Amino acid sequence: MEMERVARWAFIAFVIIAVVMGLVVGYLAYNVDPNRDNIDGWVTLVLLILGIIIGFTSITVKEVQPFLIAAIALVVVSIADVWLPLMNIHRLLYDWAVYILHYITAFAAPAAVIIAIKSVLQMAKDKT
Repeated sequence: MEMERVARWAFIAFVIIAVVMGLVVGYLAYNVDPNRDNIDGWVTLVLLILGIIIGFTSITVKEVQPFLIAAIALVVVSIADVWLPLMNIHRLLYDWAVYILHYITAFAAPAAVIIAIKSVLQMAKDKT
């Protein structure tokens, strides 16, 4: 039970990191900061690593299906670029929305891949 609690707080912390860094890098993109690409790369790398950790450690069997459905929804929304109309209001709003979603997806996607592979392996094991 204690591990589940730690994992839940870790997941919340990772989402907060994704949102805060999305706001920071979105602001850098809005101001055409030359360091944005470098910072974006490092933040993405850190969130990918954290997503891998979550994928291996904290998703229970009961949470697999809802987590994979949520990950699919994140990927679809990030591809659809639903935030484009925000550019008509203010470019900064668009940059914030894009980077926040990018970082949440960068965190959730590797976890989803690992969980999906673990699920397939478990199904194959159950068949034998």
